[in-house]
Amino acid sequence: MKRFMLVGAAIAALSTAPAAAQEFQGPYVGAQAGWNQDKAVDGKQDAFVGGVFAGYDHEVAPNVVLGVEGGFSLGASDRIGPNGADNASLDPRYSFDASARAGYVLGERNLLYVRGGYANTRARLTQDISGVAVRSQDNYDGWFVGGGVERKLLDNVSTRVEYRYSDLGDNNDIGKYERHQVLAGVAYRF
Repeated sequence: MKRFMLVGAAIAALSTAPAAAQEFQGPYVGAQAGWNQDKAVDGKQDAFVGGVFAGYDHEVAPNVVLGVEGGFSLGASDRIGPNGADNASLDPRYSFDASARAGYVLGERNLLYVRGGYANTRARLTQDISGVAVRSQDNYDGWFVGGGVERKLLDNVSTRVEYRYSDLGDNNDIGKYERHQVLAGVAYRF
């Protein structure tokens, strides 16, 4: 009788245990913060960045997860510059992105992933043209790639650490615009 009870308990436990990749299945929302470095107008500026994100993950094969995500962030940075012939400076305001990610589940509760997609930053450009400060707002479009690791802490809560590189184009006024970020985040999964 004890054997039947033990076998029954083992079968019940195994049948209610989630599959590894199902730990990262479905919609989620979260917040993230970290280090941001913008490089433009022959200068660079380190800053704090924080924002929110939302996405959806789907298991496509055992331990393989594909997902989509969108994010919005605000930076607490000073302007980059003044540098260059026009004594130009760039003041990033906010950013948003849309991306796809692919990941592999390790040890049931860890997701190792890579990501790539579209990035957009709204910034104010100030130039000194013949002694007159000329200001304009512009959107800088580009792409980004990155990778990270996400860990499930509770059934509906996960944390993550991620690195991103963004190429926001090459513009005559500001030169090549690049961004590096290291972000830590927390997500709630529905």
